[in-house]
Amino acid sequence: MAKACQQCIRLVEGLGVDGDAHSGATVKHRSRVRQAPSQPNLRQVHLIHAELHDELRVKGFEIAPGQMGENITTRGIDLLALPKGTVLHIGDEAIVEVTGLRNPCAQLDGLYPGLMNAVLDRDAEGSLVRKAGIMGVVLKSGTVKRNDPITVRLPKKPFEKLDRV
Repeated sequence: MAKACQQCIRLVEGLGVDGDAHSGATVKHRSRVRQAPSQPNLRQVHLIHAELHDELRVKGFEIAPGQMGENITTRGIDLLALPKGTVLHIGDEAIVEVTGLRNPCAQLDGLYPGLMNAVLDRDAEGSLVRKAGIMGVVLKSGTVKRNDPITVRLPKKPFEKLDRV
């Protein structure tokens, strides 16, 4: 699951991250392939906010970028608050559309026992909050380099809240 930090990655329109196990126009995650292998891949790119790594560190989990399977680690963008359909312009070329929340799985406990529960929370109403990042699809190919700027373009209102994909 862990991905080594790279100086740059290549996003490929309609497929995802070049060379990534989840790259493809149709689903690649094992459980989703079993359900319906021809369904569109809404999980081409996984983004996590570095603030989650900070929060986990305080709880005793030493998590490095890429260790939870994310392709891109951000800082200063409230990824979890973005609405579905938000468009992210990353670097000079790449464009990613946000499709939903990453649904954390038990593989996280293989990194550290209890990590899966640490990336789940409850809001004031008692609803489950998934904090393990967001997923997106590549709208335009491009190379993404470390420290590239990310411009956020919100969709038209009314906004649709992110759900797990």
